[in-house]
Amino acid sequence: MAVILVIGDTHIPDRADKIPDKLLNIIEYGRPWDIVVFTGDFVGENIYRWFLGLGKKSYPVRGNMDYLPLPKTQIFKINDITIGVHHGDGVYPRGDIRGLTRIANRLGADMLFTGHTHSPFIKHGITKNILLINPGSLTGVWGGGGGSMKPSMMIIELFDNSLRIEHYELSIDHTKLSMRQIIVKKKNGEWIL
Repeated sequence: MAVILVIGDTHIPDRADKIPDKLLNIIEYGRPWDIVVFTGDFVGENIYRWFLGLGKKSYPVRGNMDYLPLPKTQIFKINDITIGVHHGDGVYPRGDIRGLTRIANRLGADMLFTGHTHSPFIKHGITKNILLINPGSLTGVWGGGGGSMKPSMMIIELFDNSLRIEHYELSIDHTKLSMRQIIVKKKNGEWIL
């Protein structure tokens, strides 16, 4: 089993000053995470340095607003699952399933962590053998093309052929924290939501 913290789109200091305390407390409590993924748009170097200290392994990617020396994509493997990370910029419209599936296929990924939309989602690619996961914006800021405006993140426990996903989301005014749990299984090469 591996525990993965998936966060992204902080846009600190340009659009947000800090990570909301309720989400930051969860992140800090879980340190050191087995794996930490950042889906792009740190914007500031301070938030990037903070991120690097969160986990045993880290997989950050460069977003369209990042000017840090980061890779555009990352690939890693857990058990028999190949996981890709890409911000999602260059896909139109934002979050388009066809465009994200093309990226996953190019990377040879069974699962793709992505950002850019500032709205969280868990869904199939064009086919059910690809799982697309977007944690939303950790700070809940506007995303240029919209967004949920609710700070959010995901914690994923990956077992042999299943995932337990905890999706944390704050209300727009940052007063109410909700968590929903999603179980995803992989059977005969397909993800079952």
